[in-house]
Amino acid sequence: MSLDPKAFLRDLFATAIAAAHPRQVLADHLPADRSGRVIVIGAGKAAAAMAEVIEREWQGEISGLVVTRYGHGADCKKIEVVEAAHPVPDAAGLETAQRVLKLVSGLSESDRVIFLLSGGGSSLLALPAEGLTLKDKQAINKALLKSGASISEMNCVRKHLSAIKGGRLAKACWPATVYTYAISDVPGDEATVIASGPTVADPTTSAEALAILARYEIEIPTNVRAWLQDPRSETVKPGDPHLSRSHFQLIATPQQSLDAAAEKVRAAGLTPLILGDLEGESREVAKVHAGIARQVVLHGQPIKPPCVILSGGETTVTVRGNGRGGRNAEFLLSLTASLKGLPGVYALAGDTDGIDGSEDNAGAIMTPDSFARATQLGLSANNELDNNDGYGYFAALGDLIVTEPTRTNVNDFRAILILESPEK
Repeated sequence: MSLDPKAFLRDLFATAIAAAHPRQVLADHLPADRSGRVIVIGAGKAAAAMAEVIEREWQGEISGLVVTRYGHGADCKKIEVVEAAHPVPDAAGLETAQRVLKLVSGLSESDRVIFLLSGGGSSLLALPAEGLTLKDKQAINKALLKSGASISEMNCVRKHLSAIKGGRLAKACWPATVYTYAISDVPGDEATVIASGPTVADPTTSAEALAILARYEIEIPTNVRAWLQDPRSETVKPGDPHLSRSHFQLIATPQQSLDAAAEKVRAAGLTPLILGDLEGESREVAKVHAGIARQVVLHGQPIKPPCVILSGGETTVTVRGNGRGGRNAEFLLSLTASLKGLPGVYALAGDTDGIDGSEDNAGAIMTPDSFARATQLGLSANNELDNNDGYGYFAALGDLIVTEPTRTNVNDFRAILILESPEK
């Protein structure tokens, strides 16, 4: 088989990203009637790219404001684009959230609001609840990011510390009609979890938020604890009449990207195996992938090579060291340590937004000789894993993937290419 493994893996990654890009997926979901006045608001890493589509497709009067991560902006003409910090919120996100609430306050039944939502929106649209400060939210957010908490757990806490998430934005828009168009970056595509669900009902409770902070031994300031014990901290619950004119539509999901990549695999004459949307510690998820890859190579089970194992979702990293790297570099480092150069096995792991954690790379590539080449450089995969330094490991090998911001986000993409051994 004539195949450049690294180029093929990069092509699969590009295919997954393209399948979730707003220019491919948003227009078909917009209302049939695109005339009249509409107010556009939005938050997330894809917000600016989504706003570009609205400007292109909408025939009526448009105004609005969206917030996206630094470097993820776009040249919109009618919708203002503000850039703010992610994953830890900053003053720019706080100010924008205040402006968004002001923009949608005092609307009438005849008004229409389009809300463009994507991953990252929870940090970018940061408005602390009464009695809390941005500093409070920043400290808790940083602690959660290092704790190994799942995205649903993190967003449960974020919702209850916010004046805009957990359905509160839709409530502020009442009685206007709200159309939310969302790109999912969370396992299970739960509307309440995507960017902490600003326009949908939230079934979680303040008591659960307190329990999550306690579970991960995160220090709770006195004012934060007091707020979470106050009934006013509860989010907007299912059945609330203020949500009766709020409509939610998923326009892109991790599964769509996996399906697009799988089709590319089949077109190349290989067999795809989709493991789905996964959660868990990156290093542990990698060990499971390594076990499957080893079984394929040694026994042709559950599929025979040549094949590609695909998975998505959002893993977590419990930070113990001082190294650099995000979830995907950590995954690949653990995979490398587990496989130790198993012949015929190549892998790519990358974040579809183009940023792995808070680094400048989207992810990295592992080849069958990665383990040996790193050893020659004096690098131990296990030692670098202990230091959470996946970035440094793959940078030394020249195998980081740098895409720049993609302006979409369906979270992690992993592809393990397994070729037939020459002797077979």
